[in-house]
Amino acid sequence: SITEAKKAKQSKDEWDPLLQQMLALKLQYKQQTGKDYHAPSKKQESKKSKGDNTQEASDKNKAKRAKKAEEKRLKEEKKRKQREERERREREKLEKLNTAANEDWSHVFGDAPMIQSATKTDVGRWTKIGDLNKDMEGKEVLVRGFLHTSRGVGKGAFVLLRSSLYTVQCVAFESTGDGKSGGIPSAMIKYMTGVPVESIVDVRGTLTVPENPVDGATQSDVEIQVTSYHCVNKATAAMPFQMEDACRPDLVKETDVGAYDHDANTDAEMGRVGQERRLDYRWIDLRTPANQSIFRVQSMICTLFREYLLSKDFIEIHTPKLLSGASEGGADVFTLDYFGKPACLSMSPQLHKQMAAACGGFERVFEIGPVFRAENSNTRRHLCEFTGLDLEMAISEHYDEVLDVLGELFVYIFDGLKERSGPELERVREQHGFE
Repeated sequence: SITEAKKAKQSKDEWDPLLQQMLALKLQYKQQTGKDYHAPSKKQESKKSKGDNTQEASDKNKAKRAKKAEEKRLKEEKKRKQREERERREREKLEKLNTAANEDWSHVFGDAPMIQSATKTDVGRWTKIGDLNKDMEGKEVLVRGFLHTSRGVGKGAFVLLRSSLYTVQCVAFESTGDGKSGGIPSAMIKYMTGVPVESIVDVRGTLTVPENPVDGATQSDVEIQVTSYHCVNKATAAMPFQMEDACRPDLVKETDVGAYDHDANTDAEMGRVGQERRLDYRWIDLRTPANQSIFRVQSMICTLFREYLLSKDFIEIHTPKLLSGASEGGADVFTLDYFGKPACLSMSPQLHKQMAAACGGFERVFEIGPVFRAENSNTRRHLCEFTGLDLEMAISEHYDEVLDVLGELFVYIFDGLKERSGPELERVREQHGFE
């Protein structure tokens, strides 16, 4: 080229023909295009190269856009399928509810008709909750009791039923079926969890043995798989306190000396029920297993007292409780007007016991009855009114005869309580700890 010839310092004669030829070509280019010819610069070549790179970048963006569009399409497709699945499930649920609404489930769950002695069935068909045990596994049972607690978990319901000292867990899970062939509808689960606590319910089901013991139930080794659930008597008023709170163990042992603190026994703290509230609603407080047990233990003591003395040829008597005067000294009596004459409540059957045993010829007598003493004591538990267990016997030769009877009597009572009232003592210990 001319540029290379100049750099090589060649003479003009050597590269001039090339110059004339180039000029002739430029003139020919101008004649054909009407424009002067200019050789492309390095910047234009760079632009051309950059244009090629832009084309390549555009192709890459196009591929990305296509990938994103595909991903968006797949996502929309997934959402569409999920929406269709939800709609399908809603349709099935609605159809199930419509079907359940048209079926008669009254024999499976609901409020039982009022008991009016219109019909008579076998009372023995009810099983006592305290009698439920593992030996009855697989047996269908019918139990009645207070609804202690209820809770719903998913499509299931867990109910704790209480009768006297004993509780059992009842379980139901939603299952397919109709009003004739069985099954547990969702409405039944909702009904079971909606019945107010302390309502009286009848539960029918199959007794099963759970893998793990049921915490919080006395019959912990069994549970009832519910097939029918009916409310016999629904609690309509709000409970003044929860039975769970009334059954909580004592934090401290109450002292029996000192002035009674009304305020301390009125307000309940930490989910506990104060003594004042318990007494205001005594008929509810009596339902706690501890109180049920206290009365049963008291009844058993009287039974054992009576059994032993009857076996020793004692005669049970019933003496008057309205007297014209005190039957023994050393204590005040409650006085009252007896049709215009002064009278008092009996402070002891002492006079009448002696009259019957020594003078009347019965020789051995006993009585279980109320005693009234007007003693203004400073203790928290005093002797204004209590149930007395009294006995009187004639001595043949020595007063040791009486001591022998009393010693054997106490042994008989304590052995009898241990043998016959074990569950009751345990329920009392759970709430009011003792050794």
